[in-house]
Amino acid sequence: MKLSKLIMTAGMFSALVSTGALAQSQQDLIKPVDKELTFVFIPKVIHPWYDVVAEGSKFAAEELAKSGIKVNVIWDQPPQADVADQNQRIETNIGRKPDGLAVACLDQATNTQLLGEAVKAGVNVITFNSFCDDKFPFVGPKSSFQDGFDLGEYLAEQLDGKGKVGILAGSLTASDHVQRIEGFKKALESHPDMKIVFEQPDNDILEEAVTLTENALQAHPDMAGIFGSNASNPIGAARAIKNAGLAGKVAIVGMDDLPEAVEAVCDGTISALKAQRQWDMGYWAVKYLVAMNENHTYPVFHDTGSRLITKADCK
Repeated sequence: MKLSKLIMTAGMFSALVSTGALAQSQQDLIKPVDKELTFVFIPKVIHPWYDVVAEGSKFAAEELAKSGIKVNVIWDQPPQADVADQNQRIETNIGRKPDGLAVACLDQATNTQLLGEAVKAGVNVITFNSFCDDKFPFVGPKSSFQDGFDLGEYLAEQLDGKGKVGILAGSLTASDHVQRIEGFKKALESHPDMKIVFEQPDNDILEEAVTLTENALQAHPDMAGIFGSNASNPIGAARAIKNAGLAGKVAIVGMDDLPEAVEAVCDGTISALKAQRQWDMGYWAVKYLVAMNENHTYPVFHDTGSRLITKADCK
């Protein structure tokens, strides 16, 4: 089956039936939802970034309710980016047998094993935000390498291809954070006069990003730039740099468009952000889980993409 599969709408289905294009056996497979559905979302951590995903999932549920499909969306969020905690939540929810399970993978190896168990138990599974495995449908950027590469190139341009830079590495097991760092480092290979002098994980905790940046600035007072691999650490870096009176003197590039990060772009503290479309992730995850429950077709991979935000985008 091709990756470009789409959800079959009621109108498309009726047309296929009327033309005889859909075999009787296939007709029998497609079933309308006749019960209230429960979908559980398990992100990597409690974080404002996932609030926007939740908004998308809520909008989809409200939209579906208008067509007579009732969906309850439950969020089961680890307070910190902890692999064992997230896996425990996945395992517990498998036992509850919801109609759908949406997971943002924090650790590919262990998450893949548990999600495979969920499928065996008859639970519909979809992944979002950070890619886990081709075995499960995914909504989000399958490879975050390009985002890191683009930000590396942008930072190099801002620094004229020279200077000391640091990396706030996020969560070391999260595939999207790891891929962004790989992309960033790849971009810097073309700029030999740029040197990475600092690389530390902040574990998706904003306060840790602040402290790590403060320590890095003390150890390397001539730091020219910082790359943040997740939504928290560009904000943490910006706070630390403002507190040090270095706003506009140390360039920051990083991920996502949380309000404080966008404000820092507009006031010149952050040079650029690569923003994902997390609302779309929540919306389509719900839509596709409904499709699974109806035995409709759905995409194996829905690339939600990203966009670059700079001061030019500020009004």
